[in-house]
Order: sequence, then C-alpha cells, then structure tokens
Amino acid sequence: MNLDLRTPMGLMFSITGAILVIWGLKTNGDAIYARSLGINANLWWGIVLLIFGLTMFILGERRQHKLEEEPPPVDETEPRRGH
Repeated sequence: MNLDLRTPMGLMFSITGAILVIWGLKTNGDAIYARSLGINANLWWGIVLLIFGLTMFILGERRQHKLEEEPPPVDETEPRRGH
C-alpha cells in the first residue's frame, strides 16, 4: 500500500478550511470581528486552509496515479526468488 501522506492531510485541511469559509460567510459583519479591526479572520484563514488543503490533495493524488502507472524497475543482475 503506497498511501501518500499528502492525500489525507489535504482532505483534513480542506474540510477545516471549508468549515471556516462557511462560518466566515455566515457571520460576516458581526460584532465578533471588532477585536480584529473588522477583518473577517475566519473567512480569510478558511480560504488559505482550503487552498493549501486542495493543493496537498491534488499533489498526493497525482503522485498516487503516477505510482500506479509506472511498473517497478526490474534488476536483471539479481537471481529471481520465489516460485
């Protein structure tokens, strides 16, 4: 099994980013952003996490497909073992 760590990591960051984006859009303009000078930190960090997560997921999936397509190199100098 050749699971690339970027795939589950990308899913985790993407889901977290999507939750923050939805929460930031839902609470846009509320009083909770007074402490952050009116900047919707949930929305912006959600976008950052979503972009990062999607990038990691795409890179992980791309590598996974590349591994499936390439056959392992055969070393003809070693004798065959097994059946």
